[in-house]
This record gives sequence, structure tokens and C-alpha cells, in this order.
Amino acid sequence: MIKRFTWLGIGFALGLGSSWTVMRRVRRAAVRFAPADVVDRLSYNVRAAVNEGRDAMNARQEAWKGSSGR
Repeated sequence: MIKRFTWLGIGFALGLGSSWTVMRRVRRAAVRFAPADVVDRLSYNVRAAVNEGRDAMNARQEAWKGSSGR
């Protein structure tokens, strides 16, 4: 029984370590190969979407406050 837990622990540690290493390498490669203009455009689009969503949320809250206050 001890051998099974030992091998289970070793397998878990190897799986965790290898997935962490692979993820780190993939992130580094993505940063290295991504052109700067693509990153800038993507970050601009994300910011614009967040701002648009925030504006829509505020407009909906104002409409809700106006309709419930009557």
C-alpha cells in the first residue's frame, strides 16, 4: 500500500511539474512571436469592450432607477 501512495505522489509531482514547465514555455513563445501591433490592438479592443460594457451597465442602472422611482 505504501508503494502505491509513493508512486501516486511521484506521478502527481511529475504531472504538476511538467504541466507548469510546458505552460511557462508556451507563454514565453507566445510573447516572443506575437508582433507588438497585434498585442497593442488586442489590448485596445479589450479595453474598449470593457468600457462599452461599463457604460451599458451604468445606462441600465440609471434606467432602472428612473422606472422604480415613480
